[in-house]
Amino acid sequence: MSILDGFREKDFLEQITLLNDLAANRPAEALPGLLALFESPVGDASVDSMVVIALNALLAEDEPFAVECLGKADCKLRTLCIRASGEHRFAAALQPLVDLALNETDPEIILECLTALARINDPAALPAFRKHLSSEDPLASGLSIEMCGHFNDASALPWLKDVIRHSLAGDRYQTCDVPTWKAIQALGDLGTEESIQFLASHLHHKNPIARRLITDVMVDLGERAVPALLDSLYSPDEDVRILAANVLGFTGLRSGGNGLMEAFDRGRADTPNVRYAFYEAMGRIGTLKNIICLMDGLHETDELLLMAVVGGLEHHVNPGMVRTLLDHLHRADEQAERLAEAVITSKAVNLFRALHEDETAVALLMQHLLRTRDEDVLKDFRECLQDMDTEAAKKHLHEMKQIATQQAEESDRRALAVDDSRSMLALHRTILGDLGYDVTLASNGQEAMQHLMEAGPVDLVVTDMNMPVMDGMQLVEQIRDDMDLENTTIVMVTTEKEASQRGLAENAGVDAFITKPFRPAELKEMLTKLMDG
Repeated sequence: MSILDGFREKDFLEQITLLNDLAANRPAEALPGLLALFESPVGDASVDSMVVIALNALLAEDEPFAVECLGKADCKLRTLCIRASGEHRFAAALQPLVDLALNETDPEIILECLTALARINDPAALPAFRKHLSSEDPLASGLSIEMCGHFNDASALPWLKDVIRHSLAGDRYQTCDVPTWKAIQALGDLGTEESIQFLASHLHHKNPIARRLITDVMVDLGERAVPALLDSLYSPDEDVRILAANVLGFTGLRSGGNGLMEAFDRGRADTPNVRYAFYEAMGRIGTLKNIICLMDGLHETDELLLMAVVGGLEHHVNPGMVRTLLDHLHRADEQAERLAEAVITSKAVNLFRALHEDETAVALLMQHLLRTRDEDVLKDFRECLQDMDTEAAKKHLHEMKQIATQQAEESDRRALAVDDSRSMLALHRTILGDLGYDVTLASNGQEAMQHLMEAGPVDLVVTDMNMPVMDGMQLVEQIRDDMDLENTTIVMVTTEKEASQRGLAENAGVDAFITKPFRPAELKEMLTKLMDG
């Protein structure tokens, strides 16, 4: 007598209970009955789903039967056994699955075979993956690309490079499809000099998602990527040099810092945008030569460049640096004023603490601190002064309390600034605060979306285009896809010069652009016209 005799006549609860017991205990004698129920379902979705679960549990205990069924004509049973073979990593199924993937014409069965082979994770499956690198099914192609990279299949390199080139043909750059995404990752997995050099040559891929993926892969490659990135610092394309400097900064590697310094000395930071990227990268790495270069940068008159310099020095305070800063501040000229403003706007509390004992320097710094309307800035410096606990610090805390009531009134306008650059965020915070906005900062699109989901809509989003984790383009698309956020005004800040990039951003839903470098007054004027005009 079979365990499943009379199954169809049982009530729902009895059927579910019995199937749960079979899935848990896996009695081999139940297999024929489950196969019959699988081939001829009872018609209740919940019961039929439990039949599949129970049958899969029994197949896990009967590898020979599952492998035998890979050759069955019954497509439904064959698919179930393909999935079971992958899920349970049946070694005996490897060659039958490879043969099936090589000879099958049904795209759905091919994808099932490739998925099972990926789970089995044996390089003997490479012939199947190689065959489907150029599949018209992007999922099959993407999985095949991924596995060729996973198994370090050097023979796939020419094809992987062709995928990236193909993604730039015509208007294909407008989307980053699955094969392109997987090819970028596979090139990184290969990790050869040729594959890394190829990725470096495409740092400025026309698609922003592809750019972000290449950046992430190069950062993950670390020291192996440094030589190719250093070569890119000598590119005639300004955007390539900016992106290469950014990636080197993200790696934080001394070899990258030394290479940045050499390129700087050779005049490769010959525009404000490139110089800004170099300063930020050197601040992240912080070799002795990088710090000396940043100290030389204290002569910069551009507000944004000076903030990048100060932001970099903030993390590497030393006595020699303090003496140099004091020398600049004691001159009491226009540059001293710019420098004091940069220290405050950048929230450079470590530099502020180091300079606080000097009466001349701290007097100038406090003038600028007391003028700011940015509550985030005031909060950080209040905490800094409280920690110092000196008579001079107590005096300056009292001065801040006297103006606190002027800062207490909460704005009814909210703005969100999004950028992976600390200096840019500091600048946006100051500009938007001066315009009367309650400002929130995010270092990438993902952080920005999380804030919007938790805190609700804002009136204005100012975002960079190229960022890690989630870039500005993806952020704009997600905002425009959300009914609660779709009316948000969005301004994109970018160094991109190509019309194609602005076209992509406009299509995504950007309302206005401003190109770096810009002066704070220019952004203020644009935002005022855009929001109040």
